[in-house]
Amino acid sequence: MKHFRLSFLLIAAIILVSLSACSNVNKNGHKIENFTFTDQDGKKAGLKDLKGKVWVADFIFTNCATVCPQLTRDMSDVQKAIKEKGYDDVNFVSFSVDPEVDTPKDLKAYASKFGADFSTWHLFTGYSQDDIKDFAMDNFKNVIVKPENDTQVVHGTSFYLVNKDGEVVKDYSTQNGFPLSEIVKDIKALR
Repeated sequence: MKHFRLSFLLIAAIILVSLSACSNVNKNGHKIENFTFTDQDGKKAGLKDLKGKVWVADFIFTNCATVCPQLTRDMSDVQKAIKEKGYDDVNFVSFSVDPEVDTPKDLKAYASKFGADFSTWHLFTGYSQDDIKDFAMDNFKNVIVKPENDTQVVHGTSFYLVNKDGEVVKDYSTQNGFPLSEIVKDIKALR
């Protein structure tokens, strides 16, 4: 009987460890509307260029005095971790929430400070303030507000995981720290 209990406990422990290593990401989510914006190289790119790839998105702006430098550092850390895993089909997308200020050149210089690899990281601008506000809300449930007479833009600080079909399948709050290992695990599950 003692041997049976020990075997049962061992099997239960193995199952728990296995389950904790699994991702809890949904395979399907809500579709992102088609878009074509201007990237950091001044080229038009969009959803069609990301088709068939898993990607991580966030919202930033270059003269942000609060959260954006940390968000960009975190995105760079995800990109490096993914590169170390050898996942070359994963992309990263940062949408500027201050498009009337953030030029492609500004975005490229900004992301370069954080070690961005532009072969898989797209920083988008080239739309109106109203367009990005609507796009962010409709596709990511992310609120963007640019107060009048203020250089700072209020916006959400989550990261979003998008599957190969262009569907948002998970969002990651950064309120309690950055969930790097969870994002990497979820990316692996979608590949």
